[in-house]
Amino acid sequence: MGRTRKRSTLASRAIAASAALILGGGGLLAVNVYASAGQGGWGQWGGQNPTGPQQPAMSTIDCPDVGAELTEVPQGVRDSVDRELATLDGQITVAYQRFADNRERIAQDPEFAQQQILKPLENERLVILQRIVALIDREGEPPKGLEGMAPCTLRADDDKGPGQDGDQDQGQAGNGPEASDFVDITSVQPNVRKPRLRSGASRGTFTTNCGRNENGKFNPDNVIVAPGVSNGAHHMHDYVGNQANDAFASDDKLAAGATSCRNQGDRSTYYWPVLRLQNGQNENDAQDDGGGKDQNVGEIQTPAQVTLQFVGSPVSRVTAMPRFLRIITGDAKAFTNGDANANASWSCTGFEDRQLKDKYPICPEGSKVVRTFKFQSCWDGRNTDSANHRTHVAFADGSGRCGNGFRAIPQLVQRIVYDVPPGPGFAVDSFPEQLHKPVTDHGDFINVFDQRLMRRMVDCLNQARRCA
Repeated sequence: MGRTRKRSTLASRAIAASAALILGGGGLLAVNVYASAGQGGWGQWGGQNPTGPQQPAMSTIDCPDVGAELTEVPQGVRDSVDRELATLDGQITVAYQRFADNRERIAQDPEFAQQQILKPLENERLVILQRIVALIDREGEPPKGLEGMAPCTLRADDDKGPGQDGDQDQGQAGNGPEASDFVDITSVQPNVRKPRLRSGASRGTFTTNCGRNENGKFNPDNVIVAPGVSNGAHHMHDYVGNQANDAFASDDKLAAGATSCRNQGDRSTYYWPVLRLQNGQNENDAQDDGGGKDQNVGEIQTPAQVTLQFVGSPVSRVTAMPRFLRIITGDAKAFTNGDANANASWSCTGFEDRQLKDKYPICPEGSKVVRTFKFQSCWDGRNTDSANHRTHVAFADGSGRCGNGFRAIPQLVQRIVYDVPPGPGFAVDSFPEQLHKPVTDHGDFINVFDQRLMRRMVDCLNQARRCA
């Protein structure tokens, strides 16, 4: 895909902001209120009822995440099941577009959404769910109750502040982000705690240099979640490392692929959703799958810096990762799924002791936006993947230990820095119905280190050396 190189300066915006922090769930969540100067507010669809209280406007389609529930799928049918799950995602994308095209009518006649969007979607999903049950039944015990996950609902964006009832600034694609998705990083209190290192910790680090995707390798595929499906992600990914990665990349293809990594022993693939400026400029993918066709528009930003570092365990030695181990951190559907698997952190250079999970940061002049992904560091010792792409790996507990017989492996920490204009003018790509929420950010990794370099990494970590 071609790449627009021109940078544009965002028009300055007058913004009044107030912010507070609440402690919720497993981490620190930011809550803030923005009002656009001279406007009635930045809001979702719908408006104020002059004769009564404001009604929440429906903002997206919320469907049960079938893939997350399929923890037991026979190995022989996993790729087929994943392709059916990708079909479910495609159905939601089409239904969301119909919802967006008819939002004014739906506000006046909610029954239209039920009969013309949600019921047809339920029927389409039921067919695919029945196929999934039949596939699993060929080689194992079929899942019970899967057909009950066919119905979807409409939902409002609950994370909104007072006065956000207009229809201004819904992002360049018309489906986010909005002002309530941003917070001034200087208003956030420090919230990062460093792990306590115990006797026997693997204190070393290993850094691999794979560039910043300067050559512009993008596609909307996801070979882990949707193998064999073009546009399986419905959003564009940046790729560094292995250059053979697309929906159809087998392990053999990845092993033989070229790499952007300086050390050719690292043919691993590292990928994440692109970040775009919402500045009125479109990329060359404005009419393509994963781009404009999936409501991902704006100018793709090449990172100013990408750091790929592997660290050890705070309580023990680490063991080598198996080749072709697949790890996903974060949840691309966290806006509708909830934040249980959300794991990306947002911050600004100079303020990285303040991390946000559910907000984009507004950085002061001279500070850059930072995305950080800390990957799972415990492995079950057997599998390079699992049916839901999660249960074969896990995070260490609060003390840094791996439970359930899992073993400690090198932990990948990705730090991605962007030099973007100050203010709320950017967003990561997402599934259309996820509204470009920051909580949906995620990262993917497939280990294609050769054995010699992997042994060197493990030795560096266990011997407390710093290697690059």
